[in-house]
Amino acid sequence: MNESSLRGPSHVVIVGGSIAGMLAAAAVKDHVRSIEIIEAHELPDGPRPRAGVPQAAHTHVLQTGGAKAIESLLPGTIDLLLAAGALRIPVTTNMVIYSPEGWYRRWRHATHYLITASRDLTDYIIRTQVLKDPRVGVRTHTKAIGLLGDRHTVKGVRVRSADGSETDLRADLIIDASGRATRMPQWLAQLGITGLTEQRIDSGLVYASRIYRAPVPTRDWPIVGVQADPRLPGPGKAGAILPIEGDRWHVNLMGSPGGHPTRDEDAFEPFARTLRHPLLADLLTHAKPLTDVSVTHSTANRRYHYERLTHWPDGLVALGDSTAAFNPVYGQGMSVAAQSAVILRDRLSQGPSQQVQRAVARPVNSAWSLAAGQDIHFPTTKGGSPNLAQRLLHRYVSRLSCTATGSFRAATALTDVLALQAPPTTLVHPSMVMTALLGPLRPPLDRPQLTASERELLSGSDKP
Repeated sequence: MNESSLRGPSHVVIVGGSIAGMLAAAAVKDHVRSIEIIEAHELPDGPRPRAGVPQAAHTHVLQTGGAKAIESLLPGTIDLLLAAGALRIPVTTNMVIYSPEGWYRRWRHATHYLITASRDLTDYIIRTQVLKDPRVGVRTHTKAIGLLGDRHTVKGVRVRSADGSETDLRADLIIDASGRATRMPQWLAQLGITGLTEQRIDSGLVYASRIYRAPVPTRDWPIVGVQADPRLPGPGKAGAILPIEGDRWHVNLMGSPGGHPTRDEDAFEPFARTLRHPLLADLLTHAKPLTDVSVTHSTANRRYHYERLTHWPDGLVALGDSTAAFNPVYGQGMSVAAQSAVILRDRLSQGPSQQVQRAVARPVNSAWSLAAGQDIHFPTTKGGSPNLAQRLLHRYVSRLSCTATGSFRAATALTDVLALQAPPTTLVHPSMVMTALLGPLRPPLDRPQLTASERELLSGSDKP
């Protein structure tokens, strides 16, 4: 970033009023005089759907690493979420997960946690926290259409209002948080910056989501999931039930090509019956659907390697889905955006924008290795196939996952990485390799590990 942007009055323009955009505002607000968020749609004044966010109909979680990052940026936000009904799920204590290697145990000692809530509620709480700062303003019904400047320095952004009029907004820093619809590659090309590489790993997975009235209070209810096994013949299928605010279950069903779920409401629960285990389907027989079925095909892992560019203009940073978008089944997107915003805050005054952009790539690298590294092994995946090293690593991680079904040490190592609290390289530390070689210390579970009240619900006595 140029030195002049660090002295005296300074102005930041953020493209996109998403969670990533709001967290970017939280990251820079103490460094600047004013921030203007450019948003193409209206921002609701409550926890309601926001136009332009179709993914809000699907499940969202905050990993431990993401929740801690948000707290660092906006202290008290997680408590506000919980007070509004969001749930704090201890990992793995309140998780019933059927992995390709078997049922995971619900260890009594929780090493991490997940925050579950509707995307609308999470959006609203974060947005409210950010916009109460008088330095932050929003220009709605406005689209960014290009950058101002040259290949060396970006000095602003050109925007188009709803009436078609165009305006140049000058700023010391432009942050692109416009999500999957980003136009950054085209904008860079217009500045004469070429050589951008893109990765796209698409398993073809399709999501179908629906919200149910839970038959029991959800305060202590676990996350329930049945994962796909890419080693099995036929389409991969998976599903999950996440407890959210208002004593509701947010239910996700997923299928790869040849086994897609559909919008047909009558087919939703029968599809759940085709998963590798009937637990989800059995639970749904006790719940009442509250919404239609929402479907999305936008599950590809896509990444722009901005950090590899030889030239990156000063005064420009991209983060969130604008940089990398992940298959949402892994629940990494919001957490990576939050960790990237923390890096933006910490690096803002320490060097040029190119150094910030390269630093932002670190949390992206970890999430990418998890999401794309798993999806590349499905036979229907487009955009790449596993090489020998990736196949060997996949076999090793599968062995470690098998060990984790009966080893607290292995389970903790895996959850450290999944929670974005440790890099994936920790899984190949010599001590962890030895743990994997020794295998599980307890015999495999032949059924899900349920509490007495959960078994009682499945028995039918609480069926509405």
